[in-house]
Amino acid sequence: MIYKQTPLYRFLMFCNETNLERTILDCGAGGETPPLGLFAEHGYTTYGIECDPVQIEIANTYAREKGYTLNINQGDMRKLDFADHSFSFVYSYNSIFHMRKKEVNQSIQELKRVLKPGGLLFANFLTVNDFRCGDGGDLGENQYEQFDDDLPVIHSYYSSDEPDVMFSDMELLYKEDRVLERIYEGTQIRQGFVDYIMKK
Repeated sequence: MIYKQTPLYRFLMFCNETNLERTILDCGAGGETPPLGLFAEHGYTTYGIECDPVQIEIANTYAREKGYTLNINQGDMRKLDFADHSFSFVYSYNSIFHMRKKEVNQSIQELKRVLKPGGLLFANFLTVNDFRCGDGGDLGENQYEQFDDDLPVIHSYYSSDEPDVMFSDMELLYKEDRVLERIYEGTQIRQGFVDYIMKK
């Protein structure tokens, strides 16, 4: 199986290079090809949280078909229902920016809290280079209410260095400011992301 969330292959490589116990948490774990499957294939004990019950069921259907136990349950990354230092690895892929920046910061603090000392964290953020930045209801500070599948969703956009402050107490292992040009539903679009891999 090849997973479309390609930056997580790099995170897996970094995780594999450590001597930590193979426990991992995905915050925003739902969907039709849950990337926790990638880690399950490599022998990790996986846990995931997702706010949308429909996306949880889609992910769990996939897991059953593949014979994986992904342990995806309903949860909120702003207040994780796990003890301090529970996981060697935590990540949020294409999820954490679907809230206001104050809540994004709150969520990052929670990801760090449940991470073991020496553990690794991956998070990515939309950047102001994205073609949708500026669209929709303006909530200030490059935060907008936009529509995904006809539902209103908050999108927060960052300059490439803006998230740095949230990780000031961690060691930077990898950072990439990405701009993608691709065809989406017949139209060429430009997407902007900045990815972080951090060590506690």
